[in-house]
Amino acid sequence: MPSGIQLTAPPQTRQLPSPGPQDRPFWDAARRHQLVLPRCGDCRNVWFPPYACCPRCLSARVEWMTASGKGRLYGWIEMHKAYLPAFAGKIPYNVVLVRLEEGPLMFGTLVDTAWEELRAEMPVTVEFEDVTEEISLPRFRAGKR
Repeated sequence: MPSGIQLTAPPQTRQLPSPGPQDRPFWDAARRHQLVLPRCGDCRNVWFPPYACCPRCLSARVEWMTASGKGRLYGWIEMHKAYLPAFAGKIPYNVVLVRLEEGPLMFGTLVDTAWEELRAEMPVTVEFEDVTEEISLPRFRAGKR
């Protein structure tokens, strides 16, 4: 190889959501670092992920409510294999399931907490990672309620 030429790998990109009509309000709020959840205008059920109608009563009267951003750790795993190239440099990393105060379960990652510190019912709060100008991803941080 001639001197002065440096080979670099292409940047690793993450798979990002493509917001559609059903979840656009969620992603627009996330970009503002706000967590919103769909709520039924009839039976008041709150759910996640967003659907076009209430999974409890099938009403199409979907409202969006600002959520507290607080929850408790429900379950977790530690990933030791990068199934997507963008995660190769993050191994090992955790994937958590959080029961939000409003009721729904939400997957994410828990940042700045060692695997050994994870406990069932650990209080967590949502925060957002700005990935692009259009997409901010929710993630969680251990914290007081």
